[in-house]
Amino acid sequence: MTNLFFPRASFGGFEELFKQLEKATEHQPQQYPPHNIVRYDEDNYAIELAVAGFSMDDIDIEWDKNILTIKAIKKIKDNEGEYVHRGISQKKFVRTFTLADHIHVSGAELNDGILSVKLELIIPDELKPRKIQIKKPELLVEETG
Repeated sequence: MTNLFFPRASFGGFEELFKQLEKATEHQPQQYPPHNIVRYDEDNYAIELAVAGFSMDDIDIEWDKNILTIKAIKKIKDNEGEYVHRGISQKKFVRTFTLADHIHVSGAELNDGILSVKLELIIPDELKPRKIQIKKPELLVEETG
């Protein structure tokens, strides 16, 4: 399981993402299929998985609470023929990613053997930093009698 962990104290950036991803992937026994993390801007990222040989019908993506699960099982077609050599892996896989509370999965695309799952950081207004206006103290006027 790969952790996409974003500390609650650091809502503005994804700096910890890369540190945590490095740690998580170093100790992960299964690296299939290989994946990338792409940054588009401060709030938009994508997880890319190399899924050559799989079609959209072979892949299932589920996002439940903070767990993103990507599964694939190659459906064998009757008219495929006999392979003399099979160098492109089509073994089934399950990859899971733990997402932070404010990371939303906004969609997925499959293009040229790369599955791209779009992630967006959406922070509720009540959790966003606010500017606090500094006021001058009101002057007390003494009443003269």
